[in-house]
Amino acid sequence: MFTDPNPSCERCAATVGPYVNTADGCPRCRGESFAFDGALRLGTYEGPLREVILRLKHAHNEGLAEIVAAAWAERSLDKLHPLSIASVVPVPLHWWRRWQRGYNQSEALARTLAQSLGVPCQTHAVRRVRRTVSQANLSLPAGRENVRGASGARRGGTLGRKTVLLVDDVMTTGRTVHEVARELRNGGAGRVIVAMLARAEM
Repeated sequence: MFTDPNPSCERCAATVGPYVNTADGCPRCRGESFAFDGALRLGTYEGPLREVILRLKHAHNEGLAEIVAAAWAERSLDKLHPLSIASVVPVPLHWWRRWQRGYNQSEALARTLAQSLGVPCQTHAVRRVRRTVSQANLSLPAGRENVRGASGARRGGTLGRKTVLLVDDVMTTGRTVHEVARELRNGGAGRVIVAMLARAEM
């Protein structure tokens, strides 16, 4: 369904050259501080994958999200199984956007991935407490301010100091998943690995 012929950074999932040493990150993320421990992607935010993601952001496309996630799981299980993932958590969507869209596309993706991995999907581990604007056209400082404090971990969670797979549809700067990962750690997660359908190249 989708192919990703390019190598990517194991820390931020950005495209790298075939001979780049990514032990400490790639040129794009080296020096950046992330609350998550690694990242993996299905592909880059272009072509057919970009078109699918844009369709997922329209109302009532939950069925499409489940189909895409099933294909994603089939291609990625060999990378996911060695990570000893205990639970899957979607990036939360503010209630207003969820009401407009009819569903949270990241939650639909996460549910299918969790089912394929045979682990629980904790849809209420983190909640979005403040609306944000799109990160795509913001400078790095503005993007950090945009998402700071936008999410919060729910009390009484069952993350149990284990590895959590944090699922989103597209990652641009990484600041959104950084903030959510930080809250997951505050809520008891041991490690946080980010899984995204696509990595946007800025």
